[in-house]
Amino acid sequence: MRSEAVKRPRKQVDEEELTMSEPKTKYDRQLRIWGELGQAALEEASICLLNCGPTGSEALKNLVLGGVGSVTVVDGSKVQLGDLGNNFMVDLKSVGQSKAKSVCAFLQELNDAVKAKFIEENPDTLITTNPSFFSQFTLVIATQLVEDSMVKLDRICREANVKLVLARSYGLAGFVRISVKEHTIIDSKPDHFLDDLRLNNPWPELRSFVETIDLNVSDLAAHKHIPYVVILVKMADEWAQSHGGNLPSTREEKKEFKDLVKSKRVTMDEDNYREAIESAFKVFAPRGISSEIQKISNDSCAEPSSNSSDFWVMVAALKEFVANEGDGEAPLEGSIPDMTSSTEHYINLQKIYLAKAEADFLFLEERVRNILKKIGRDPSSISKPTIKSFCKNARKLKVCRYRLLEDEFSNPSVTEIQKYLADEDYSGAMGFYILLRAVDRFAANNNKNPGQFDGGMDEDIFRLRNIASSLLTDLGCNGSVVPDDLINEMCRFGASELHVVSAFIGGIASQEVIKLVTKQFVPMVGTYIFNGIDHKSQLLTL
Repeated sequence: MRSEAVKRPRKQVDEEELTMSEPKTKYDRQLRIWGELGQAALEEASICLLNCGPTGSEALKNLVLGGVGSVTVVDGSKVQLGDLGNNFMVDLKSVGQSKAKSVCAFLQELNDAVKAKFIEENPDTLITTNPSFFSQFTLVIATQLVEDSMVKLDRICREANVKLVLARSYGLAGFVRISVKEHTIIDSKPDHFLDDLRLNNPWPELRSFVETIDLNVSDLAAHKHIPYVVILVKMADEWAQSHGGNLPSTREEKKEFKDLVKSKRVTMDEDNYREAIESAFKVFAPRGISSEIQKISNDSCAEPSSNSSDFWVMVAALKEFVANEGDGEAPLEGSIPDMTSSTEHYINLQKIYLAKAEADFLFLEERVRNILKKIGRDPSSISKPTIKSFCKNARKLKVCRYRLLEDEFSNPSVTEIQKYLADEDYSGAMGFYILLRAVDRFAANNNKNPGQFDGGMDEDIFRLRNIASSLLTDLGCNGSVVPDDLINEMCRFGASELHVVSAFIGGIASQEVIKLVTKQFVPMVGTYIFNGIDHKSQLLTL
């Protein structure tokens, strides 16, 4: 096994220092998405790529440009003329040379702040002969592996607690699959989420502030600049007093509540009252934590031990907080949206929300420190910024668990397979899922991929159809079939890696890597199938 580090291009010292001293400028656009904590996680990550064909090279290119800490490229092949047609990271001068070395050098030029090295060895051999090799990495991206190697690598990575992303492009089809025992997310960044204003459960300080403001003020300008938060808290109290302490719940009651808010308007052009009516649904939201956060709190992992991750220690603290200081609620986020308001009212509201969020943070931090001490760990081992981020996102926590690849391959849900095959919308994705496994069996039996060489296409189609049928029978789906047109297309692909498909699959894979490394956004759960024929991207849960 030959391993080498790629030398960085020679540059003037002042240019190099300028590049290294301006990381915030260099990564400004992505810092706006995942912040400094996310970028720090990327810069500390060590990524291994298996096979640097177009799919793998495109995936790693995106991560290198994003500033990942270090990359190791593993590939034992040489650059051939055919590679110039689908891999932009090799050129004519590279022909006959190590593909890993050529791709690594190109990637290093894209971002010299990233440490890059290459290993000239067949990934399948490395998986079999040196499984401990993978334990040094944060995450492994395995591209274009056959089924047997994927299963072995999955077991290796799970035992070493290394995240694994599998990707493959095959003609106009491709797949991406994440495999990790458990992935916990603090900042899931949901597309739509209710502002944490507690209009349906105001705390004493907010209630006291609301009581200082008179909705019947005679000054029209002042009336137009009462924040909708104040209007709705007052209206909710008025409603509850006349409805046995209950807030609106039925459709009719919600309409009546909105009518009550409308009745307080003095003129029709009051934006603050328009905002109050539009935001009335925030009053109707159920109090307390969601069922999903309740489920996480009740997870067996929420019983902390010396082996618990930081996430589960904080979940244990959250559970205690909700039952005590939180009075059934998670820590307050502390931010308020823009709204029509006088400057004085808005600033006072901001201060009240920030003060409550800070108080909740201090309570939770104390509980985290106490739990760490109780389980024999350093009470300061979880940083304040991490706890603060947890507090801010306590309503948005996510836990993803992934099935072992071997289990999915040997014992998938027969009901789901049959449902997908019978569903016109999903039959293509399910068909490609079966065929991507069938071509590996075909190759093992025939020492070639279906349709790889000129001639014998009809024979290859016949053999692939039989293998796909046999595979479905092995999975318990007797009588199920893969559409003939997909089998014909699979043979027509001839195992080619088209650059446009490879770039797309590589892009999806790198996107999932960033989610896993930064622990932000929610990664895909299931097997992602790209169907370039029908222009569809679908997730299969088997």
